[in-house]
Amino acid sequence: MAEVRPATPPVLATDRLTRTFGGLIAVRDVSISLRQGELHAVIGPNGAGKTTLVNMLSGEIKPTAGRIALLGREVAGEPAWRMAALGIGRSFQRINIFASLTVLENVRLAVQAVSLAPRRLLSDAARAGDLIAKAEEALQRIGLLGVAARSAGTLSHGEQRQLEIAMAVASNPKVLLLDEPLAGMGPEESQRMTALLQDLAREHALLLIEHDMDFVFRVADWMTVMAEGTVLAEGRPEAIRANTAVQDAYLGGHA
Repeated sequence: MAEVRPATPPVLATDRLTRTFGGLIAVRDVSISLRQGELHAVIGPNGAGKTTLVNMLSGEIKPTAGRIALLGREVAGEPAWRMAALGIGRSFQRINIFASLTVLENVRLAVQAVSLAPRRLLSDAARAGDLIAKAEEALQRIGLLGVAARSAGTLSHGEQRQLEIAMAVASNPKVLLLDEPLAGMGPEESQRMTALLQDLAREHALLLIEHDMDFVFRVADWMTVMAEGTVLAEGRPEAIRANTAVQDAYLGGHA
């Protein structure tokens, strides 16, 4: 019997989402739903289709087939800039910041990208007080306001990960898609990121891709397991841990 989830409607839902590259099926018939207040982890071995799924949800690539609904609105195939404007924020496997700019400038640019009409993008946005105020609010939310004036390239690896999340949060998203936010972090940085993600999940629909299984089982409210581009199983962490198909395909010693 399928597990019962909260009756609240999903913020983001997919229906039989598929992506092919020539003759290769990277993602096939994936249907998932993300709800506000729920940290939804997507796990699976390398090549399972996790990042391709996130790239479709964020508009980086177009689905070959299937649907994506954001608050009931069909958005499949919209470009990344449009997805961001509609309320989908994301981080990447590789840190994606402007190392030569200050922390505040990085986040201000993220706010600018979704707040200004295209004709204003070349204006002196650094003087726009509302953009700076929104950027400072995001930094305060993530815990980086104290280093706002520092060059982003001088931050620790963990702080740079936090900065990338601050840039996503600054766009006032309804959905956060975070691709391996703990990659390369030490234990202390991982603890801070754990607390941050649990806090963010209260206010957003949050999808997390992460290979640290101890972390995933500790923080996830709901899990989707992918293998060979399809959904192998989904459910609460305790059900996923006990699933023999998941154990055989992926978890091994983590079961």
